[in-house]
This record gives sequence, structure tokens and C-alpha cells, in this order.
Amino acid sequence: MIKQTFYQRLLALHYVLPIPLNRLEPLLQEDNDLTACEGMSSYQLSRLLRLTPERARKFKEAYNKVLGTPLVQAYNTNNITPIPFNHPYYPKQLKTLYDPPTILYAKGNIDYLTMKNYVSVIGARDATNYSKDAMSFILPPLVQNGIVIVSGMAKGADAMAHQATHNLGGKTIGILGHGHYTRYPKENDQLYTIMEQHHLTLSEYPPYITPQKWYFPMRNRLISGLCDALVVTEAKEKSGTVITLQHALDNGKDVYCVPGPITSILSLGPNQSLLEGAKPVWNGYQIVEDFQDLSFQK
Repeated sequence: MIKQTFYQRLLALHYVLPIPLNRLEPLLQEDNDLTACEGMSSYQLSRLLRLTPERARKFKEAYNKVLGTPLVQAYNTNNITPIPFNHPYYPKQLKTLYDPPTILYAKGNIDYLTMKNYVSVIGARDATNYSKDAMSFILPPLVQNGIVIVSGMAKGADAMAHQATHNLGGKTIGILGHGHYTRYPKENDQLYTIMEQHHLTLSEYPPYITPQKWYFPMRNRLISGLCDALVVTEAKEKSGTVITLQHALDNGKDVYCVPGPITSILSLGPNQSLLEGAKPVWNGYQIVEDFQDLSFQK
């Protein structure tokens, strides 16, 4: 029998049970190289992984079966690079999250994960041309200064941010709420091709995972977690965009909002957030200067 490495065992475990690192840590503390996991009782696995006894039994059966599957080869064939939590390219800023991803599945230019500064640019799925116009003032200075633009590959403002960055010759990362075998939403099919060929898409889910509505709030914490600063163009008062914004504020990130016309429902989120501590932004040089000031202070 071929001896499995920790990397292979971790891939197999995560394929069967794609949980964040905080859920996996009790098991790793007891079995740090995962050599004992396949021989553990269902009771032990239930206790360490916080599973019901029945789920633990099914996990053990599936895990032992997947151990013999050539996952590394399958991922390589599909140009997917798994980046586990102990990989040198794993973003250190994600490790500060309460629930860091156990593995990031990357497709595209993984060197983007070694860059110095990241700014997330997000907004409403039904964003208007106001978002596009705002980005024409905000993105060029960021791109010119080598800042990587992060967004969520959703339709609307996210797609605008990725496409505009590409058109400017910049670097952009798309964070997915599903695995790489799915392109969602369908309207962004061409954008996926651009991102995978020229930029980078990231997911914390194995490639076979399909979109589910509860995965997108999980994705949003990575959008805010990866960035040094976050920009919101348009958003309704209660929306996933505002939740991401709040997550960024709670984690000490600089948050910038584009002030919007009071006649638009998509201005309610940014305008309200300006009252709660976000900074108004109308030009990317404001963010660049803040970055330079921060570097000087360090």
C-alpha cells in the first residue's frame, strides 16, 4: 500500500468533510499528522469533530474510501491547486479569522497570494452605472500602485470590479461561494474564463461543491478577511454587502463607502455605514495615501 502523506490525508478528509480549521483543530491536536484518523472509532471522531455518532460513522467510511482516490492528480488535471493552512502561500491574514479555511482551492495565478496589499471592492448584485462610474475613479490609482482587487464573482458590482481591473491591466482575485467545477452565476461564464486564465479564483470548498445560499455569507468573511481595506459602491440597507462591510469593521479593516444619492435605495447601505465609522471615498488616491501613511507609521 502506498504511504499517504499528511497533504494527501488532509485533502481526503476535507473532500469528505469540508469544515473550517477551528472545527478540525481538536482532531489535529490529538493526531497532528492524521496517521491515526482512519483507525479511530466513530465515538472518537464524533467527539473530536463534533459530529453525531451516525455522521461520524459515515465520515469514517467515506474518508477511508477517499484515501485511495488520486485527488492530487484530479485537481492537477483541472488546474486546481489546493493550498492548505500550513502552505507558505496561505494568506496569513486569513489565519486571524475565528474560522479560517482549512484549505483554499486556487485556480489561476497563485502568485497573487504573495502580494503586499489587497483591497476588496463590492456592492449590490443589481448595481447601477453609478457603481461603474465610481469604480472608474477608484480603481485606476489602486491598479497603478500594484494593489490587488478582491471581490466575490457575483453579478453586478463584483463582476464590474473584476472586469474593470482586468481592463486596466491590474490583478484581481475572485472568492467563490462554491467549488471550482461550477460557474455561478451563469451570466459570469466569460468572466470566469478571464479570471482563471489571467487572474485567480479561490474557494474554501472542494471542487464538487455546488452553490447553496448559506455558503455565500461564509465567502463574504474571506472577502473581508483577505483585504487590507474594503470599498462599497452601492448596497441596500440590509444585504450581504453590508454584512461583509460590518465584518470588515469588526476586524479592524479600513472601510470606504461611496456616498450615494439620497433618491436611491442602493445608497442606504453606504450612507448609513458612513455614520457608523466608514470613510467616504470618491477617488482611489485617498486609499493609496492611507496605505502610504500606514507604511510610514510602521
